[in-house]
Amino acid sequence: MAKAVEKETKITPLMKQYNQIKGKYPDALLLFRVGDFYETFGKDAIVASKILGIVLTARNNGGSKLELAGFPHHSLDTYLPKLVRAGKRVAICDQLEDPKKTKKIVKKKIALGFKNLNRFDYDFNMDKYSKVIKKFIYL
Repeated sequence: MAKAVEKETKITPLMKQYNQIKGKYPDALLLFRVGDFYETFGKDAIVASKILGIVLTARNNGGSKLELAGFPHHSLDTYLPKLVRAGKRVAICDQLEDPKKTKKIVKKKIALGFKNLNRFDYDFNMDKYSKVIKKFIYL
C-alpha cells in the first residue's frame, strides 16, 4: 500500500523576514520594500490590489501559492494616501542597506506608519519621506 506523501512547504528567507516584521504590525497593511518595489503579500495584497487598482498576482513561496501585489517605490506618494484615505493602517518597511553590497538577505525595518493621516511609528531619516508627508498635509 502506498503512503500519501505530504509535500513540506519551505519558507524562503525573504518570506521569513516578511513574516517576522508583519508579526509586529499585524493590523497594518505592510508595504515591504523588495528592490525597486513596495510589495504586499497574502491578505494585504488582496486588499491593496482592490484599493489601488493594481494587479494581483501570485508567487511560488517554497511550494505554496501566495498572493502578491506591488508598485514602484518612487510611486509611494501616489499610493500611500489612497490606502490611508480608505481607512487602512499602513506600515512602510524599507531597506537598511544597499542590496548590491550584500550577498545575504537585505536588512529591513519599519520606517514609517500611518493611520488616519497621522504617523504612528517611524525610525528613519524623515527627509526621505518628506514628499509623502507633505502630500498628507494637503489632503
